[in-house]
Amino acid sequence: MTVEEQAKDFREKFARVRDEVAQVIVGQQEVIDGVLTALLVGGHVLLEGVPGLGKTMLVRSLAEAMHLSFSRIQFTPDLMPADIVGTNMVMESDAGERFFEFQRGPIFANVLLADEINRATPKTQSALLEAMQERSVTVGKRTHQLQLPFFVLATQNPIEMEGTYPLPEAQLDRFLFKLKVTYPDAREMHTILDRTTATAEPRAKPVLSADDILAMRDLVLQVPIARHVQALAVNIVMATHPDGRAPALEVPEGTRRYVRYGASPRAAQTLVLGGKVRALMAGRYAVSCDDVRMNARAALRHRIILNFEGEAEGIDIDALIDDIVEAVGEPDA
Repeated sequence: MTVEEQAKDFREKFARVRDEVAQVIVGQQEVIDGVLTALLVGGHVLLEGVPGLGKTMLVRSLAEAMHLSFSRIQFTPDLMPADIVGTNMVMESDAGERFFEFQRGPIFANVLLADEINRATPKTQSALLEAMQERSVTVGKRTHQLQLPFFVLATQNPIEMEGTYPLPEAQLDRFLFKLKVTYPDAREMHTILDRTTATAEPRAKPVLSADDILAMRDLVLQVPIARHVQALAVNIVMATHPDGRAPALEVPEGTRRYVRYGASPRAAQTLVLGGKVRALMAGRYAVSCDDVRMNARAALRHRIILNFEGEAEGIDIDALIDDIVEAVGEPDA
C-alpha cells in the first residue's frame, strides 16, 4: 500500500468512527476529534465540564464504535486503590487447600472512564499512574499487563470545589490533552431532546477493531516531521517557562508575569503527535507548523501552573496560551 493509500485509509477510518459517535453525541466536534486523536497516539484525556453534558455517553459511544471493552469507575472520597486495580483474594480448592487468586478490578478494560476523578483522595488517584504510563498494574509482587489499546478518559467538574482533591501535577502531565466540554446552543439542545425523549435511543455501532487502532497508531508514528517544525513545538514549550530556559528565545510578557511553572517535555511530544494526526486528516504525509499550533490549547492548558498573581487576576489560561503561540515565531526551514 502506497503512502497516499495509507493516509486515505486512515482518514476514512477516522471519519467512520467520528460519524458513528456523532450519531449519539450532539455537537462537541472539537472534543470528539481530540479524544480520537489521543486514542490514536496512545495518550489519555482529561475532560472538564459541568454535569449533564454527555461526557459519560461520549466515552461509552467511543468504546462501542471501536468494539472495545468499556469500564466506568465513579470516584468518591471513600474509594480505595484496590477498588480500581483489584486485589488478591483467599480462595479454597476442592481439596480444602487455600491459595491466593488475583481478582481483577475495573481498570482491566480497553476504555476506562474515571468519572469525577477529583473527588477521590490522592492515594486513590495515584492508583492510575502506573497503568497510564506503563500499561501495567502491580499488586503485591506480581505485575499484570493491561490489554492494548488502553485508554483512560477522566472527567472533572470545574464548579464543584467542596470535597474535591485537585489532581497533582505529575498526574496531570500524564494526560495527553485536557479538553473542555462546552454547553450546547439552542439548536443542539433541540437535537438532544429529539434523540433522548423518543422510544428508540441511538447507539453507536462498531466500525473499528482493536487491531485497526493499533495499526493506525503505527502509521501516526511513521509520519515525518521537518526539523524546523519540530523546533516550533520545542520553542512553544520553552516559551511557557518564566526562567528563560532557551537563551535565544525571548520569553513572552504573559509568561514572565503570570506563570509559576511551565510545561514539561511531554507537552512537546503531545504537540508533535497531535500534529501528525492532523496532517493525516488533512491528506498530508508531513507535519506543518499549523498542525503543531492547532493542538497548543489542549496540550498546554493543564501543564502550565499559574503563580499567585495569575490566580489572583483570574488569568484565562487559554488566552495566555494563544499569546504564547503568537509570540513564538516560525523557525527558519
